[in-house]
Amino acid sequence: MVSALHLLQLAQTAAERAASYIRGVERPSDPEGWTHKGARDFVTEVDRTAERIIADILLTAEPNGQMVGEELSPKVVTDGLVWIVDPLDGTTNFLHDFSSYAVSIAAAVDGIIEAGVVLHVTRNESYTASRGGGAWRGGRRLKVSAIQDPGFALIGTGFPFKDESRLEEYQRQFGRVAVAVSGIRRPGAAALDLADVAAGRFDGFWEQHLSAWDIAAGTLLIREAGGIVTDFSGRDIGIEHTGVVAGNPLIHQWLLETLCPSVPLW
Repeated sequence: MVSALHLLQLAQTAAERAASYIRGVERPSDPEGWTHKGARDFVTEVDRTAERIIADILLTAEPNGQMVGEELSPKVVTDGLVWIVDPLDGTTNFLHDFSSYAVSIAAAVDGIIEAGVVLHVTRNESYTASRGGGAWRGGRRLKVSAIQDPGFALIGTGFPFKDESRLEEYQRQFGRVAVAVSGIRRPGAAALDLADVAAGRFDGFWEQHLSAWDIAAGTLLIREAGGIVTDFSGRDIGIEHTGVVAGNPLIHQWLLETLCPSVPLW
C-alpha cells in the first residue's frame, strides 16, 4: 500500500499547481460566464480547469486511484485509493474577489482518510496532514485551541444557502450559539473554516450540510490537531455528504448540546 506521506506529497503538488493556475487566471467577473449548479451556487471554467489539472497529476501518478469531485465524479466511493477534491472551495468568494477561497485535496484508502491538503489560494498558505503524522502549516505543527468557556469562543459557521427549507432551523441554532459565545464568523469556504479550527483560530464550527469534497481534508486536519469532527448526532464522519460539528473537545461537546438540545449524546 502507498504511504500516507507519498499521498500527501502528491496532493501538495496538485494543490500548488491548481492554486498557481487560479491565481494567474483572469477572474470571470461578468455573471454571464457563471454557471448555476443550484440556487446561489456557481461553477466556472476556472473550477473545471483546476480540477482537470489536479486529476492529471494525481491519476498519472496513481492510475489505479479514483477521484471524487464536484465536477468530474460527484458520486462518493470508498474502495481502494480515492482522491476527494474541491478544486476551488469558495467559488462565489473568488468571483467577487473576496479572498477566502482554497484548493482542498484529501486521499483515502478503503474509506480511511490518509492525507489532506487545504491551500489558501490568495495567501499561498498550505495546511497539511497525514494520518498519525500530525497537522501542519509549513513547519509549524497545528493544535486546536485550549479555550473551554464558550463565552470566550469564536465559532465559525456556514449558512444553508442551498436549502431554504432549513433556514428557520438554522436561525434557531444561530440564536442559541450567538448569545453564548464571543463571536460567530462566516467567511464562506468550509475547507478554510475547518483549517482555522485545526489552527486554533476558530474554537468550533458547524454547518447543516456539506459535501465530502468540502470537508475531507479539513476533517483530517482537525483530528490530527487534537480536535473532533462529527455529524449532529455525535457520530464520527468519514467520506460522505453530511452535517458537520467540529472543534476542540470541550467546545465540540458544548456545540452539540447547544445545536441539538433534544438529541442524547452518546
